[in-house]
Amino acid sequence: MEQRDVLVVLFDGVQSLDVSGPVEVFSGACRGAPGAYRIRTAGLTRAPVRTTSGLTLVPDLALDAAEPPHTLLLPGGEATDLPDPRLVDWLRTHAPRAQRKVSVCSGAFLLAAAGLLDGRRATTHWSLCADLAARHPAVRVDPEPIYVRDGDVATSAGVTAGIDLALALVEEDLGRDLALSIARHLVVFLRRPGNQTQFSAQLAAQTAERRPLRDVQQWITEHPAADLCVEALADRAGLSPRHFARAFRDETGMTPGRYVDRVRLEAARRRLEDTADGVEQISRQCGYGTTEAMRRAFVRVLDTSPAEYRRRFRPARLP
Repeated sequence: MEQRDVLVVLFDGVQSLDVSGPVEVFSGACRGAPGAYRIRTAGLTRAPVRTTSGLTLVPDLALDAAEPPHTLLLPGGEATDLPDPRLVDWLRTHAPRAQRKVSVCSGAFLLAAAGLLDGRRATTHWSLCADLAARHPAVRVDPEPIYVRDGDVATSAGVTAGIDLALALVEEDLGRDLALSIARHLVVFLRRPGNQTQFSAQLAAQTAERRPLRDVQQWITEHPAADLCVEALADRAGLSPRHFARAFRDETGMTPGRYVDRVRLEAARRRLEDTADGVEQISRQCGYGTTEAMRRAFVRVLDTSPAEYRRRFRPARLP
């Protein structure tokens, strides 16, 4: 079996979970397929580094002593806001020799600073996407997916998305059965597709300033199967449909229709993950009316059908 070197870059101010999450996945693969990966950590020196949570990590070696790895993994952390120029220089010179370049969360800023994301599609944590796009206009930043693969470069959103991406890499290298075994051991789903949205409707939209509009947002979330047309929602808010639609868009950043679509899709996803209800029943519960309407919504946004989504995400403990 081919052994793949995984080199994880450490630096002061690194996010510890961005390191440990993917490392647990790759080390789990080694339990099922001994020798599949050789996992090492490296810093600018071998001196211990302090994570954002205060933990201390000791690199296995210095970056200058590292051979080109198969997979180079760049975690995120506060220090990526103003990355060490020495680290950026090392990445610019040595990272292209790695067969795969992978970032977790704000680690994408390190890749971008070294020019490794120019002309590529990439993502990072949703709260940082606008900043990444502004600082590095040559990067095609997509704030929606939990991870993005573009050639030999892969970028991911927050901590759990790094685990998702690592599972996807293990599945690519060693097959689905082993990746599924690791996911079950870590009590996570195998596996969220990269194009799954990384935030909920409530996070994607702003919270309205006015109480009537906030109440409507909450009503939509609690009653996805109700009549959620603009006229009905406007009546609940005590506003004219035209005034309501304009105020809702101004205060939340999206139209009422788009917000309803997001809430219904999120509700359907949760039911597919957490219940054994049939697809037809879920489509009614979430306001789609028909299974075909729900299927079209899933394909349009997630590029997968409800049945395939359930196959990937529902825990094995559910019937």
